[in-house]
Amino acid sequence: MTTEPTAPAQPGPREGAGPALYAATIAMGLSAGLYFAFDVSVMPGLDRGDDHTYVLAMRNINEAIENGLFGLVFFGAFLATGLAAGQLRLLGRRAAARWAWAALALYGGVVALTTVVNVPLNRRLAAGGLSGAAGELAALRGAFTRPWTRANAVRTVACTAALACLGRALTLRGRAV
Repeated sequence: MTTEPTAPAQPGPREGAGPALYAATIAMGLSAGLYFAFDVSVMPGLDRGDDHTYVLAMRNINEAIENGLFGLVFFGAFLATGLAAGQLRLLGRRAAARWAWAALALYGGVVALTTVVNVPLNRRLAAGGLSGAAGELAALRGAFTRPWTRANAVRTVACTAALACLGRALTLRGRAV
């Protein structure tokens, strides 16, 4: 008895965009959690210290965060979300794709804000002297703290909203809408 070879099964609506959508959701959740942790613990904790401690600790944090794992999550959230949105669209899952595109737009804003506000502030903080007079450290800290924390709060909200959009895309991806 011979059997005809069968064509490989095409991925179903749930499988097609699954890996990218799950990766995007996980990376987005990690990013939202990171920004939230800065809002509710890191920055309030640093605010309790003196100017020298604040500037030194924030410099150390900014240096430590520049690593491969953070880069993978930071850029991976953007890439995986875009890939998932495109795959959902190709699969005809319009409603899920719209939510994924919304997540991509929100996270694109996070990336832009990070590039335009937070990173330049981090660089200015790193360039300032630690051995200067107390007034210089206070000025350095003062020029950094308010704009950085405000921008981070916006990143937290946008990233959390992007995570919610990805959650909705996950819910809708198997539906025929």
